[in-house]
Amino acid sequence: MIVEKDFLSKVRRYFNLNLYEVKIWTALLSRGVSTAGELSEIADVPRSRSYDILESLEKKGFIVMKMGKPIKYMAIPPKEVIERVKKNVHKQAETDVKKLEELKGSDLLDELSGLHTDGIETVDPTDLSGSLKGRNNLYNHLDMTIRGAEKTVTIVTTKDGLKRKITILKPVFEQLKKRNVAVRIAAPLDKDVKEEVKELQKYAEIRNIDKTKARFVVVDSKELIFMVMDDKDVHPSYDVGIWVNTPFFASALEDLFELAWVDMETAKKVLKL
Repeated sequence: MIVEKDFLSKVRRYFNLNLYEVKIWTALLSRGVSTAGELSEIADVPRSRSYDILESLEKKGFIVMKMGKPIKYMAIPPKEVIERVKKNVHKQAETDVKKLEELKGSDLLDELSGLHTDGIETVDPTDLSGSLKGRNNLYNHLDMTIRGAEKTVTIVTTKDGLKRKITILKPVFEQLKKRNVAVRIAAPLDKDVKEEVKELQKYAEIRNIDKTKARFVVVDSKELIFMVMDDKDVHPSYDVGIWVNTPFFASALEDLFELAWVDMETAKKVLKL
């Protein structure tokens, strides 16, 4: 059986299977019912591995082993497989989350935190930096950094970035509001983001910036995260950010922002006149 590599790659990605598993499963789908030997030959998988692979697929809910001799295997309809995989993913996720929740307040977490505290004290402040690849990773780090703010958070972003931040970072903004952390956001504002602005105004002061294009966040005038590309020109998977713990540069950038922030307020008052 000849199956295109792109097709196999897609199946692997969606169903989280290894190469041998996806080969055996698609071979069985093409036959409906078959033996391990037949599937091994059709899928071009070593016969010595086919039994282990079929056992794995059976446990995952992809196939059923029929009674009798020789032992044969029957494929489950793909739609049913999707439902089974969804249930397994939810169940595993719940188990994993429960394990992680149990770590809170445990001796193990205290030991891990102690290792980090002792280690970070010996690190030169100039070494506290790193690159963040992929928008998901970027926002995870943004979440952590902003959540640790004690006094101020300054954000300059795009219109699309503003939409993402209310979706992803809203719980963090709620926490900052309760702790009286001042949050300021500058972004291009128009009718397309009217609802987002209305929601964000509950937690932050927002002003329009329609000429300057930038994407950065400054926390407490010491930590800086800036994105190096225009979010309109880059796929989320290839978005890149730089995180730096640099009070000197972060405070300088915030001073420049302060000048622009005052100009924005002045322009707003002039427009009202």
